[in-house]
Amino acid sequence: MSNNDIVWHEHHVAKAERSQLKAQKPCILWFTGLSGSGKSTIANAVESRLLEMQRHTYLLDGDNVRMGLNKGLGFSDEDRIENIRRIGEVSKLFVDAGTIVLTAFISPFRVDRAQVKALVETDEFIEVFVDTPLAVCESRDPKGLYKKARNGEIPHFTGISSPYEAPEKAEIHIHNDDISIEDVTTQIIDYLQIKGYIDA
Repeated sequence: MSNNDIVWHEHHVAKAERSQLKAQKPCILWFTGLSGSGKSTIANAVESRLLEMQRHTYLLDGDNVRMGLNKGLGFSDEDRIENIRRIGEVSKLFVDAGTIVLTAFISPFRVDRAQVKALVETDEFIEVFVDTPLAVCESRDPKGLYKKARNGEIPHFTGISSPYEAPEKAEIHIHNDDISIEDVTTQIIDYLQIKGYIDA
């Protein structure tokens, strides 16, 4: 048996019906930014707010996913690409289920983020650029990773020895060096409401 023998099986229940049941428009909120930029903190706050609004969500976090689905992948450019490819496919499934999925990944390369965007409808991918200066991220260094990277203990570390390609036209651009988590959360929720993702 080969891949040529695999045929897509159409489901009786469609994405539109799942979305209607949840009274929302499914999408991927793709949080991208440097390590320590605040991606996970913001994504958690947004998901909590959506839960209060009785929306159906799921949060995929970089470290958590690497403990299961992407266990065994390293941090070379090739493994980073595969990491994001797998997350994109999982996110697509959540969107098909009618869910608002939040992803918190550095995802440093534009082409990889573009490939995830191409997996779903154009308005189902919302890029959220958590734009925090490197100096601020490094001063936070909650996991001590920047210190290790500076000491040469971590190769291919984004922002130090590996590049980060910032989004050129993110749907939501967060300048996260002097703003409260409450204000950031409100900014994102307001976008979802204005664009019709909530109470759709």
